[in-house]
Amino acid sequence: MSDVLTCAVCGAKNRVRTVPEGQVPACARCGAALPWLHDGTDASFAQDVRAPVPVLVDFWAPWCGPCRVMGPVLEDVARERAGKVRVVKVNVDENPQSAARYGVRSIPTLLLMRGGEVTDTVVGTLPKAALLDRLAALADVS
Repeated sequence: MSDVLTCAVCGAKNRVRTVPEGQVPACARCGAALPWLHDGTDASFAQDVRAPVPVLVDFWAPWCGPCRVMGPVLEDVARERAGKVRVVKVNVDENPQSAARYGVRSIPTLLLMRGGEVTDTVVGTLPKAALLDRLAALADVS
């Protein structure tokens, strides 16, 4: 992972390479938890779903209309729940192995994971409030 995450508190851009096990990324300027949203790949998937917080995996494609509807919702969730959830976006066209491993047959497909295990699956779009309710069921997210 090597992503630039923007702090929702101070606006600083932070280059995040690898987050130590058991930690969430924090802003180098103000120390606030960063919105943890990044692109996942087949190569990084196993590491991407390991986190001390619930992980929301979005299987999507750029040509998919409903996926484009969910994009801003996921960005809002990552920003509003900074430090409490990790959002990993996996482009199924570029990363077919991860999608096949989890039996993704329709997009968008969202996997809610805790401890590397799938706890809930959502196929299709979902209103933000309903998504937050499902995340809250994983504890410590609300």
